[in-house]
Amino acid sequence: MTRKLAALFMISCSLLLVGCAAVIIGTGVGVGTYTYLKGDLKRVYNAKFDQTLNVCISILTDLNQPILEKTTDGEETTIQTERKNGSPQTITVSISKVDWTEVSVRTGVFGYWNRELSQQFHEFIAERLKQ
Repeated sequence: MTRKLAALFMISCSLLLVGCAAVIIGTGVGVGTYTYLKGDLKRVYNAKFDQTLNVCISILTDLNQPILEKTTDGEETTIQTERKNGSPQTITVSISKVDWTEVSVRTGVFGYWNRELSQQFHEFIAERLKQ
């Protein structure tokens, strides 16, 4: 029995060391739920892809953030932009399911991701999609 517990403990410790970098914040499925993984703050919205993409572009326009690069493959669009302070921001909009869209926001540079600014951008999206 002691060996089994020791083995279970060792496996648990190794999983913690390898870890899962994902942190889930909030409650509910698609309603205020964020996934934070390696600097990307992701959220799924109950909205069509085109509508969500247009909302993201509208927010960038209102914030006077230039679109430096925009790539798309039909199911996913990635927008590279720059905040007023010069820090980069990447927004990826992708089709999750019919009438559901996932948005990933990464603000800052490698190692210095700004989760709060990414979350604020998500709050802007959620507010505009309600209208």
